[in-house]
Amino acid sequence: MNLTGLKVMVIDDSNTIRRSAEIFLTHSGCQVLLAEDGFDALAKIADHRPDVIFVDIMMPRLDGYQTCALIKKNAQLATTPVIMLSSKDGLFDRARGRMVGSDEYLTKPFTKDSLLKAVATHAARKAGANH
Repeated sequence: MNLTGLKVMVIDDSNTIRRSAEIFLTHSGCQVLLAEDGFDALAKIADHRPDVIFVDIMMPRLDGYQTCALIKKNAQLATTPVIMLSSKDGLFDRARGRMVGSDEYLTKPFTKDSLLKAVATHAARKAGANH
């Protein structure tokens, strides 16, 4: 699974989650962008155009659902895969995530394998959609 050069953004208000994801992704050759909330992320997304975005559901100010909806409403970002992160593995959260356009749902704490597999799957899908 070659992830070298892929730009992956992780939006989470938990420093621990951001750091874990950064370590896993950096070791796999990804360029990692970090944001602590939706507002911080939206400014960075426009500048850096990540290939895959992970967004925590529960965040202050702008939650993951609102952040995902804003990303998906932007015509230039609509095909960017957004993967919701949540510490609850709930059907309601999954359904609500789908309603705002999320591409997948990952339960925290995630493993290195589940994180990298999600990146590989969605980066390949995005590349296929853009050809």
